[in-house]
Amino acid sequence: MVFRFSGLFLLLIALSACSKPAYHDLDNKKLKALLEQNVAIYDIRRPDEWRQTGIVKGSRLLTFVDPNGRIKADFLDRFTAAVDKDDPVILICRTGSRTSALARLLVEKMGFTQVYNVRNGITQWIRDGQPITRL
Repeated sequence: MVFRFSGLFLLLIALSACSKPAYHDLDNKKLKALLEQNVAIYDIRRPDEWRQTGIVKGSRLLTFVDPNGRIKADFLDRFTAAVDKDDPVILICRTGSRTSALARLLVEKMGFTQVYNVRNGITQWIRDGQPITRL
């Protein structure tokens, strides 16, 4: 199962450069507006990344892929148990690459309807001087 999902992840990354995404990309201004509306934000990075940079306040922490790029075996079950397909959800990672692949998977393959990808991830959030919470 893990191998199948990791292959799908790599395929989604390749396809993301080929077509317009079916999800919504956010810059920091739009991200702040959605956070003010209490839209759930999921930071899908690894624990070492959270500790290194901190997180956006209120982020729910759920690791998407391991250091080798394989989707964590329990990720999709945990995510879909917490987020309804019609609920708005924000995804953030380091630079937006992992969240772009995940957003595409959620929308195109799993039927989620309101997925928001933080286009340049926490890197841009920090670069723009936005607040972070340290773990």
